[in-house]
This record gives sequence, C-alpha cells and structure tokens, in this order.
Amino acid sequence: MPVSEVKKVVLAYSGGLDTSIILKWLEDHYHCEVVTFTADIGQGGEVEPARAKATAAGVKEIYIEDLREEFVRDFVFPMFRANAVYEGEYLLGTSIARPLIAKRLVEIASETGADAIAHGATGKGNDQVRFELGAYALMPDVKIIAPWREWDLLSREKLMAYAERHGIPVELKRQGGRSPYSMDANLLHISYEGYDLEDPWNEPAPDMWRWTVSPEQAPDRPTYLEIGFRKGDVFALDGEEMSPAALLETLNRIGGENGIGRDDIVENRYVGMKSRGCYETPGGTILLKAHRAMESLTLDRESAHLKDEMMPRYAALVYNGYWWSPERRMLQAAIDHTQQVVNGTVRVKLYKGCVSVVGRRSESNSLFDESIATFEDDAGAYDQKDATGFIRLNALRLRVAAKHRG
Repeated sequence: MPVSEVKKVVLAYSGGLDTSIILKWLEDHYHCEVVTFTADIGQGGEVEPARAKATAAGVKEIYIEDLREEFVRDFVFPMFRANAVYEGEYLLGTSIARPLIAKRLVEIASETGADAIAHGATGKGNDQVRFELGAYALMPDVKIIAPWREWDLLSREKLMAYAERHGIPVELKRQGGRSPYSMDANLLHISYEGYDLEDPWNEPAPDMWRWTVSPEQAPDRPTYLEIGFRKGDVFALDGEEMSPAALLETLNRIGGENGIGRDDIVENRYVGMKSRGCYETPGGTILLKAHRAMESLTLDRESAHLKDEMMPRYAALVYNGYWWSPERRMLQAAIDHTQQVVNGTVRVKLYKGCVSVVGRRSESNSLFDESIATFEDDAGAYDQKDATGFIRLNALRLRVAAKHRG
C-alpha cells in the first residue's frame, strides 16, 4: 500500500518515548489520521497519562481499554498451565501480552475503518515479530507500519533529540540527557533493558528495581500462603476466592515484599542476537512453583513427563510470537486436558527471595497413596519382592550388551 493510500492508522500507543514520537511521525510522514489504542494490562500509572498525551496531540479517536482480567484469564493462566519457561529462566511476561494487543489492534482497525496498524517495536527485537505474526494470523491482509524499520531515528539519543525538537514530553529523563531503561510492565512482570545493562558483566543498580525489595531487606520472618487450584488455574488465596487479575496483583504485592521474582538473563532473541534483560515476576514465580507442586500430586507420571517434554516447544512458540498458531492451539488442548485433575491446595513459604513448597493436598484427585509409599509396615499393599523381576527385565538389554562388549 503506497504512503498516499494510508488515510487512517491504529497505533499501539503507550504514551512513552517511542510511541509518542511515532504518533507525530505517522502524521507527518503518512499524512494520515491516527487512532491510538492503549491496553491497560496492569502497567499502572501509564494509562491515563497516555490519554492526556493523545488528546494534547490532537487525536480524535482514543481507545483505552481495561484488559487486565482478559489478559490473566485467557493468556497468563493458559500459559502457566503449561509451566512455560523460556530457556530455563524467562517467565515470558512481555511475550504473553503481545497476542492480546495484536488481537485488539486488528479489531479496532476493523471497527474504525483504518487502513493499517502500527507498533513501536524495533527492528532488532522480538516484539515486532509477535505483533505482526499475531495480526496476520487474525487479519491476513492487514497493512502493518513498523516505523523503526522505515525511519533513521535508530537510537535512544536520536529519539530524545526528535522529541525535544517537536516539543514531545518525555518522562524519566535522566541527568546528562541519558534516556531511561527500556521498560515493559504488565500484571505478570516488569522488564528492564538497555544502557548499563548492555554490558552483561554489570550488576543491576539497586535502585532500578520497582516491584521487589532486595532479598537482604526482605522481612526476617517467612510469609505463608495457601494457594487454591481448580482445573490448573489458581482461584483462591488463603481460602478467599479472587478474580484472576486481583489474584495475580495480590501475589505480586506479597511476593515483592518478600524479595521474590528478580531475574537477570541473557536470552536468545528470535531474530538471532543475544540480549540481556532484567525481570521482576514475583507473582508468576510463586504461581509456577505452586502449580508444579499441585501437578506433582495429581498428574499421572507419564502424563506429567510428556507435558514436561512439550513445555520447551510451547514456551518457544509463545516467545517467538506464535500464540495464534495451529500448533500452539494443539498443544494447549492437550495441556488443558491434563489440567482437569489439577485441583487442590498448595502451601508455600516465602522468605528472602525464595519460594518453598511446604504442603500440598487434593481431596478428590491426589494420586499419593500413603499406604503404599510408607516406610512403615504397609500391610501388604506393596510386595517388595516384585521389584526383583522388574529390575532384571529392565536390565536385560544392558546385560546382553555388556556380554558382547566382552
């Protein structure tokens, strides 16, 4: 679609540095009307300032939507049923938000008769892939504008200079003209990239973290929580039922107070480079630990092991932007089938940055049989002599191979 044919664009708009500049750039470069869409997925105080900025910039159609419950219920919880962790460490906080934003972008484009959608993801990052794969999966012929792949404002410093020239206000501007960390926040996590973090040898500055106290400054007494699960999803804390968003928000607060959920990672981006990021995911860290504990009690061994084999593939699909793909949906159906029995309560202890499982129970679905597992007299529930034949049969191929080796 030529530039002259773009009359209206829906922009994923946070009100931050990048998207504030993109709003102005779209108007000047494409000479088009811009519709802004801001998703409230738990990032906090950024939402209403985004409305004020869009209004001040002359935007006529401003979409600001509270998607917190949908985000946690339909995206975070399904992902945690899979125990998804990318490369053994990353809990996918940014990754899982992108398919929801992409979904609403194309829906708003359809509602407003827009010719295109636009986003502020850079040409070096994963988010461009996530936004665009999601948009194409839901609206195959959508026109996508990615300014970072078109303009020459290819550094934070150039963006700051552009903002100053055009009178675009920028928060968190640091002394010496340096830009803030590149940050992303939602109900699952907050991330930090850039500047001193670009050297993977540098320890994060203590004042960088926003959600968590340092483990050294966490309380000297542990905090205990009882986490209730229903079909693989957490639904109650200490016996009190809560909505998905309220529950995750509460876990974030309690986890943050106990120094839970900090991580410092060098990860492999889908576009091929390594990047270093720091993350705070207090509620998600607690949830993952508790969910695995609930599964350990209720899932059959082979189902649990097969599920663990599928998890890295599932995590990579989420990380790389394939949430709306047939293969992710297929894996989700298999995972969700296993979760029908994941019901019960897990008790965890939070102490100075650590989450420990200290109890688990399931009234209806526990596969733990004390009469079999006991170290005391089991009254014949398990005949230990059976192990002899079991071991010899499983050793048969090893014995035959050993004889042939001489």
